[in-house]
Amino acid sequence: MINKCLFPAAGYGTRFLPATKAVPKEMLPILTKPLLQYGVEEALSAGINNMAIVTGRGKRAIEDHFDNSFELESQLQGTPKEHYLTEIKEILKKSTFTYVRQQEMLGLGHAILTSEPLIGDEPFAVILADDLCVNDDDESGVISQLIEVYNQHKCSIVAIEEIPMDQTSKYGIIAGNLVNEMEDTFRVTNMVEKPESKDAPTNMAIIGRYILTPDIFDILRNTKPSKGGEIQITDALLTQAKKGKVIAYKFKGTRYDCGGIKGFVEATNYFAKQQDLI
Repeated sequence: MINKCLFPAAGYGTRFLPATKAVPKEMLPILTKPLLQYGVEEALSAGINNMAIVTGRGKRAIEDHFDNSFELESQLQGTPKEHYLTEIKEILKKSTFTYVRQQEMLGLGHAILTSEPLIGDEPFAVILADDLCVNDDDESGVISQLIEVYNQHKCSIVAIEEIPMDQTSKYGIIAGNLVNEMEDTFRVTNMVEKPESKDAPTNMAIIGRYILTPDIFDILRNTKPSKGGEIQITDALLTQAKKGKVIAYKFKGTRYDCGGIKGFVEATNYFAKQQDLI
C-alpha cells in the first residue's frame, strides 16, 4: 500500500513574479481551484489520505487553505453561497495534512530528504503541483497508474513522457530497456539532469509524478550537490537504477506545465472549456 503522498512546495515561483511575491505559486488558481488542490485530489483518487507537504517561508497560505475557516463558514452558512465550500470541506474530511519547512532551497532532492520525518520507512508517492495532469473519464489518475506499476515491480517508479529533443535541457531524461510494450514500462539504465539535446540519451522526460522507496533517503543523504549547488533527485534515482530498481512508465493522460505561464494558460483554457466558459 502507498499510504502517503509528498508535495514539495517550498519553491519561490520566480517565473510568476510579481504574483508570487506574497502568494505561493502552488496556490495560484486554475479557475477557482489552487494548483495544489488538484494534486491533493489526484492523491485522494488513488486511495491516499495522508498528505505530507514541504513548505518554506511565506507559504502559510497553504496551511490555511487546507484547514477549517470558521469565520467564513459562519458567514456563508444558510446562504446561496454555502455550496462553494463543499468541495474543500470534503477534502478536509478525507485527508490528514502534515508539514515540514525546507529552510534552504537546495533542490528537489533536498526537499524530499527534508520530508523524511513525515514519511518514515515506507514507500510513498510524490506529486509536483506544477505539473497538472488530467485524464479522460475512463482513465485513472497518474498516481493511481504508478501505484499499479509499483505493485508489480516493488521499486521506485517515475512517470515519463516523450518531449521534443530541443526541450531536454528543461527535464531529467532517462534511458532504459523496454520491459513491457503494452504497459509502456522501461527499466531505467541511465538518467541525466537537464542535458543539452546533443547529450540527451533519449527524449523521454521525467515529469512530476513518482513512487519512491524509502531507501531513497539514505541515498539522498550521500548524494553530492550538482548543478547550481542543488541535490538532484535524478542523481539519487540513478543510484537505484544502477541496481535495476527504477521503472519508468509512460503515463496515460495530458500534462500541463503550470510552472510556466504558457502551460498555466493552456490549463486554464482546458478547464474553462470543460465548464463551457469559453
